[in-house]
Amino acid sequence: MAAARRGALLAAVLATQLFAGCAPLVLGGAVVGGFVAADRRTSGAQLEDQAIELKAINRISALVGERGHVNLTSYNRMVLITGEVASEADKAAVEQAVGQIENVRSIVNELAVMAPTSLGSRSNDVVLTSKVKASLIDAKDLQANAFKVVTERGQVFLMGRVTEREANRASDVARSINGVQKVIRVFEIVTEAQLAGR
Repeated sequence: MAAARRGALLAAVLATQLFAGCAPLVLGGAVVGGFVAADRRTSGAQLEDQAIELKAINRISALVGERGHVNLTSYNRMVLITGEVASEADKAAVEQAVGQIENVRSIVNELAVMAPTSLGSRSNDVVLTSKVKASLIDAKDLQANAFKVVTERGQVFLMGRVTEREANRASDVARSINGVQKVIRVFEIVTEAQLAGR
């Protein structure tokens, strides 16, 4: 039963990864488009994160073009930059361009200076992301939707507004997945009191 449930969850997560543009909009735990989920960011922060990602994609496309493969993920105005670029100059230029976007609070630049990864490698990263997400759902002591998972070249980046206990537990869960090369924590650590709004 657990294996069947995990398989169904993995298929659902994979579908959301492949059809991200078709996913319903979820704001602060509200239901938009028939999907329910709680997000620890305010609805304003979620909208700002979307705007940051869209602006960054446009700027980086113009800046790097076909010379690289760059992904950007914004969570609570903290921007994670992953992928591959041709030179240190490109890496620095990407970070500078992202830093000029309104509402960006901080940047974690994890770009590698190397040739872009293959389609096979990127597909493997999607599968690893899905496995990590499914395992976070299976972990009954974690709120899975408090985490954002990004995988690049087998390295799993965990983002979210979480407590130290949640950060440690989620890191352990991700490390336990076969194929994960490394887990990199990009968390905003908060106290239980902060989460409760006290």
